[in-house]
Amino acid sequence: METDIRPWGHYEVLLDEPYYKVKRITVKPKQQLSYQYHVHRQESWIGVSGEAVVAIDGYEYPLRTGAEMHIGFHIPHSIYNPSETHEFVFIEVQTGTYFGEDDIVRISDMYGRAEEGDEPAIPEVDPDTGEAK
Repeated sequence: METDIRPWGHYEVLLDEPYYKVKRITVKPKQQLSYQYHVHRQESWIGVSGEAVVAIDGYEYPLRTGAEMHIGFHIPHSIYNPSETHEFVFIEVQTGTYFGEDDIVRISDMYGRAEEGDEPAIPEVDPDTGEAK
């Protein structure tokens, strides 16, 4: 099973198939994933332990155990664990055509992984196909 340590926590790949990938993601207390989007995949998140705040396209939503969120192609998103003491764990189901870590377009990042002043333009997306116009 593939695992990776990141500044915000870690993830484990549970399934990796041609048209979907499933990860268990753990976010450390007071940590946040990049505000980012993906060109080749969409994601569904299911909270399994703790509470978090999800930012999707400029709006914030709570994500609790048992709740789920869907993030479409090209939609900026992030997740933040506000807890002082507890990790937040969620399952991420990716669907699309490519699942490489290089399909992360970072808009902003608290760990300095986004280029200063180099915010990419979000392409317009066809709502029926999920493809860039």
